[in-house]
Amino acid sequence: MKISFSRLLLLGCVVMTTSCEIDTTPYNGLSESTILQDAQGLRAATDGNYTFLKDADYTRNVFIMHEYPGDNLTVSGTTGDALFLTYTYRHTTDQANTLQIYRKAYQIIVGCNKVIGAIQEGTSKEMDQILGENIFLRAMVHFDLVRIFGRPYNQSPETNLGVIIKTDTQPDDNAARATVKQVYDFVVSELLKSAKLMTIPRTSSYASAAAANGLLSRVYLYMNDNANAIKYADMVLAENRFTLATPDQVPSFYTLENEQNKEVILAIKHTLKDDRAWGSLGSMLYTSPGGVGWGEVYASQEYQDLINKYPNDKRRSFMVRKLTAQGTQEQRNGIDKVYVTKFSNQGGIATLSSPIILRLSEIYLNRAEAYAKTGQADKAIADVNRIRQRAGLTGTELFSTTDLKGLPSVLDVVLQERRLELAFEGHRPYDLYRNGRSLVRNYPGFHNTTTGQQTIPADDKQVVHLIPEAEIVLNPNLKQNPL
Repeated sequence: MKISFSRLLLLGCVVMTTSCEIDTTPYNGLSESTILQDAQGLRAATDGNYTFLKDADYTRNVFIMHEYPGDNLTVSGTTGDALFLTYTYRHTTDQANTLQIYRKAYQIIVGCNKVIGAIQEGTSKEMDQILGENIFLRAMVHFDLVRIFGRPYNQSPETNLGVIIKTDTQPDDNAARATVKQVYDFVVSELLKSAKLMTIPRTSSYASAAAANGLLSRVYLYMNDNANAIKYADMVLAENRFTLATPDQVPSFYTLENEQNKEVILAIKHTLKDDRAWGSLGSMLYTSPGGVGWGEVYASQEYQDLINKYPNDKRRSFMVRKLTAQGTQEQRNGIDKVYVTKFSNQGGIATLSSPIILRLSEIYLNRAEAYAKTGQADKAIADVNRIRQRAGLTGTELFSTTDLKGLPSVLDVVLQERRLELAFEGHRPYDLYRNGRSLVRNYPGFHNTTTGQQTIPADDKQVVHLIPEAEIVLNPNLKQNPL
């Protein structure tokens, strides 16, 4: 590909090719306009957009940037990988992962816009399905971006800046950032529309009406629109298409291909040919018995203490202690090596996984939080207990409205269960900040090598990443977040 550092010019290539030129003529000789003329070409272009989503610049970065600012993980040493800046909240304007995800995200968006612009709604069910999938992907990527670069919705969304809303295919339009509220409103509108368009059943590797409704339940929860969070969670549950894993299935949950897992609503499907080995998402979290993987980021001591309160909890199986030949706990820089395997061992391959975007457990927990915030304590506790029973907990290990096990409120019960169940999947920092809570780290790690303590208030300027300086240089209308 002929490279240009112009912000969106490098996005102009036909999306389903692996080799292309800026003049948009791919290696197979078919012009972009020809490919976007019929359902077969449009489906191929859409599959290309899913492939862009799978790119390491997006998938690896988005999960790291959603999860590493939380308190479930601990980084055991300094590293040149930009994940260290994300983890420590030492954001810079030339941070590699922000530029990578920013450009890849808009590449995906522009790819979707090409397909969206080529389809007349109502032409056929197949064409509407393709249209709906691209509208969904465009919404999802905007939502990822606004969470990374825009402040939480509960903090003046009408004035705080989000990201550029991109609905065309033009490069270098010098657009300004929309407000956080405008971006959220756009995402909601897109998801509502996509849900109506997608009527053809597809596997969890592709967008669907259920995925749109599931993501709506999350987006509305982030907006504190609890009635709609419940409504769209109910819509997913009413399909009866997905089922929670059983306690016996939980330990092997993440080793299955997503299409074999009845709880998964949407995942970024990876197969053996997509395995990135040492460059994979799971490589930082795990070193296999054969020595594959960096294994330098571990479950935090605080998370370990929480999950280990109940020895019967099947979710403890996602943590693997690295022991010496003598059977003692192995450490790195004085920190216990406790690997996380949620992104490992798909099909027996240590570094292979299909990262999950939406699954049924989250839907129940979205609803539980909304119930808790609307005074429906019984219903909130019932949903939490569904998830605990999924993990193999019973009897006195379950909550009741009269037994919150020392927690101060039903909301605290729900947020703790979200932490336990959705750990390492990119939810925890947002769960804290959107509820106005500080991130408090009080455990060994390189966030603070002296005391292990770090507190980030929800209104701290470093809660969001900085816009890449390389993009600001190209666009005089692109404003930076506070430094």
